[in-house]
Amino acid sequence: MKKAIGRIYILIIMLFLYLPIFTLIVLSFNEAKSMSVWTGFSLKWYEELFRSKIMMGAIVNTFSIAILAALVATVVGTMAVLGMAAMKQRHVNVLMGFNNIPMLNADIVTGIALMLFFLMVGLPRGYMTILFSHATFCIPYVILSVKPRMNKNTDRLFEAALDLGASERYAFRRIVLPELRPGIMSGFLLSFTMSVDDFIITYFTRGAGINTISTLIYSQVKVGIRPSLFALSTLVFAAALIVLLAVNLRQSRDDKAIAA
Repeated sequence: MKKAIGRIYILIIMLFLYLPIFTLIVLSFNEAKSMSVWTGFSLKWYEELFRSKIMMGAIVNTFSIAILAALVATVVGTMAVLGMAAMKQRHVNVLMGFNNIPMLNADIVTGIALMLFFLMVGLPRGYMTILFSHATFCIPYVILSVKPRMNKNTDRLFEAALDLGASERYAFRRIVLPELRPGIMSGFLLSFTMSVDDFIITYFTRGAGINTISTLIYSQVKVGIRPSLFALSTLVFAAALIVLLAVNLRQSRDDKAIAA
């Protein structure tokens, strides 16, 4: 009885989470603009999506900013973790306290603060200000992902490699980086996802004439959503699903290799 109730509960949660997404996917193939009447299968909204310069520009902006911001945040965050490894524990605790503040802070506060900073220094808002902002709020998450991988065992292995005659560069490349790689990959993927998903900070730091997917959807909600946005959301969901499956498949292969 408990197992049956548990399965029903999980089924209800899965339906609550994925039924709206499934509905969106179905509507993206509806020939009519109506969201309540099915008039036939069609790819017209996908064609409209790829013909729209505004939507394609928003897609390019979203993913280029996400990739660049994730790369910058991953490099800076990893370097910060390496630097903290050489510090005293009380200093590390203070830095981690400051690192946690942006994650607990409301996004609207961060967005307004960054907007005021750009206005104060006279930097025109646009692509670069969005990129800078996204890299800034992603760095704490990278640090939080990488730091648990930098433990005492890593320090011991690094020192042992030096005692055996390895150079610092060689020991870092062959000992430290492989230990940090899972955390680095997690931090990069988390930063990429958060950048694609962000709306509030992007809204306050973008300039006129530049859009990301989130700000484009927000602007079109005011005048009426076209089904081409359903098509866009479907493609984003499909891309995220493919990446997730690829990462899980690679992780499964790595686990099998380690076990063998």
